[in-house]
Amino acid sequence: MSKNREKLLVIGHVWPQPNATAAGEHMMHLIECFASMKYELFFASAAAMPEGFAFGLDLEIKCFNILINDESFDDFLKDICPDVVLFDRFMVEEQFSWRVRSICPNAIRLLDTEDLHFLRKGREDISKGKHKEGVSDVIKRELASIYRSDLSLIISQVEHQLLIDQYNISPSILHYLPLLSDGKKSIQHAFNKRKDLFFIGNFLHEPNWQTVLHLKKEVWPILKKLLPEVQLHIYGSHAQQKHLQLTNPQERFYVKGYVENVETVFLNYRLLIAPIPFGAGQKGKLLKAIEYQLPFVTTEIGAEGMFLDAISDKVIANNTKEFIESVCQLYTNQEEWEQVQEDLSLIIDKHFDKEYHFKNFRQRLKELENEIASHRETNIVGQLLWHHSMRSTEYMSRWIIEKNKNL
Repeated sequence: MSKNREKLLVIGHVWPQPNATAAGEHMMHLIECFASMKYELFFASAAAMPEGFAFGLDLEIKCFNILINDESFDDFLKDICPDVVLFDRFMVEEQFSWRVRSICPNAIRLLDTEDLHFLRKGREDISKGKHKEGVSDVIKRELASIYRSDLSLIISQVEHQLLIDQYNISPSILHYLPLLSDGKKSIQHAFNKRKDLFFIGNFLHEPNWQTVLHLKKEVWPILKKLLPEVQLHIYGSHAQQKHLQLTNPQERFYVKGYVENVETVFLNYRLLIAPIPFGAGQKGKLLKAIEYQLPFVTTEIGAEGMFLDAISDKVIANNTKEFIESVCQLYTNQEEWEQVQEDLSLIIDKHFDKEYHFKNFRQRLKELENEIASHRETNIVGQLLWHHSMRSTEYMSRWIIEKNKNL
């Protein structure tokens, strides 16, 4: 391996599991893009590596388990000397960016937000009646993380514009990089060869779990009477007993849990239903449905950033009554179902093409490498946050290190 290759380190919040979460699939796409730029790749995480974990894709990546609040990470950085470091979500940036800045001051620091956590958390609080006025700590922390980074990857155009318009973040430190697709998938089964409804989503993700509860308690009791021959199946990774016990064969409601091959699901069911109550970013399940041209019904939150304006009246519902009506209409009306399917086929290439977004990101990163000093000079707020009086995360970590030495 050439010693002249630039090195790129990803510090993961977790180890990516593309078959289990949209975030995992998105991370794999990022790594694929970095590999195409011929970086020598390293991936490190403080999370436990899942049994049998492998990156696949014939990628050569060196993997490391690291510790939080431990000086061994400094030695790890000195050994690798990365040219670029990607932090997977703002919590990881908080823990490790000050060390990267200290040990490798010239390394470009990228932040992959996945979605804006403060937006998702704020919407969750509102949905549960816990919303408080003012700027929350999560907002302050995540915005500070964005300012400290050289470039933050934003997954939704809605969030990209929100940061610019509402929080006055300069576009120069933001880059729109959505969920990505290899293109439309082949369709094997037509309308009359498909049956039943499904929802899919990682059970550890709170919006998914609340969606399942909403389906169980509010939607399905009515929908099952209107569609008496139809079953509702729930799929998702990390299903636990409290999830599986919702299964009720008499009600035709089944929690199936993890599915190894999601393609079989998207090719055989007639409709995906996703009454998502809160959340942020883009929804991997909806992108997968668009790839397979599988009609679905969701909420405005679910549809956010998914470019569904042309079919919003058919696939977006604002309340439970409208949602149930839309599901019944699409499930039973072949002509409308096929029209939505045709409309979905136009979205992938226009908005989620992997190679197009890879090209833009590669160009942005190369520009950043060539002008990193001047780029940082223009980020005045970032400089203020790196001032010693603002570095509370660093000094808390240093205190923990000293405290642990005395145990």
